Amino acid sequence: MTYFGFLLGFLVVPILLLLGYHLWARHKIPLARPVWIAIAIHVVLALLYTTPWDNYLVATGVWYYNPALVTGILLGYVPLEEYTFFVLQTIFVGLWWWFLARRMAPSAEFQPSRRTRLQVSTALVLLWLVSTLVFFSGWKPGTYLSITLSWALPPVILQSIFGADILWHYRRLLAATILPIGLYLSFVDTVALKATTWEIDPAQSTGIFIGRLPLEEGIFFFITVILVTFGITLLRAPESQARLAQVLSLVWSRTQTAYEEQR
Repeated sequence: MTYFGFLLGFLVVPILLLLGYHLWARHKIPLARPVWIAIAIHVVLALLYTTPWDNYLVATGVWYYNPALVTGILLGYVPLEEYTFFVLQTIFVGLWWWFLARRMAPSAEFQPSRRTRLQVSTALVLLWLVSTLVFFSGWKPGTYLSITLSWALPPVILQSIFGADILWHYRRLLAATILPIGLYLSFVDTVALKATTWEIDPAQSTGIFIGRLPLEEGIFFFITVILVTFGITLLRAPESQARLAQVLSLVWSRTQTAYEEQR
């Protein structure tokens, strides 16, 4: 299976189905322009943030592709198809999120909680520290897992610092987005691995499998879906917009005070 064949069958087709549904249902609930903007922002972020990490994986042989199954067009060490995957996955997650968001409003009133933000963020920081220590320890079987967590957790930590309580408020929507898409991408990953579209280095992975799925691959797909889902939810949630306005107002007020004191 060529890489572009994989993308066409497992990502382009579902995206077209979701787009078709949204176009059909637009007379009932239009696909709002802000949703497209949120998706576009995350496409750009996915490309910018994932490119260095992915190039490192390929350059060090942690992850590699079958040269016979790609076009041969490389940007750095990574084939064009991989960058296309970043874009398509983000669009797929965003369209599925919007399909659900129109039907799954929170059932309770939002309760702001600094404690929730602190506890979740602290736990994630500790996990990031452990994964980073494992990576720099030189333990080779932990390379893929530790570098994936070290790379992916910082933005999740920032999302949690800002809005872990907001994300908890939308937990039904998050679960309904993350679980099926994460499971689907994990499944299609096993198809690609079996077809040798891409492979991972056994020496730099734990060797732990869930069925036919390497642990690291499952974590990668779930955590990338989490990043996009959390990000779009926080961008679109009214609670986030109100909180951001408060933060900006506070920063402006303190800046003005500091300026006045210096005069």
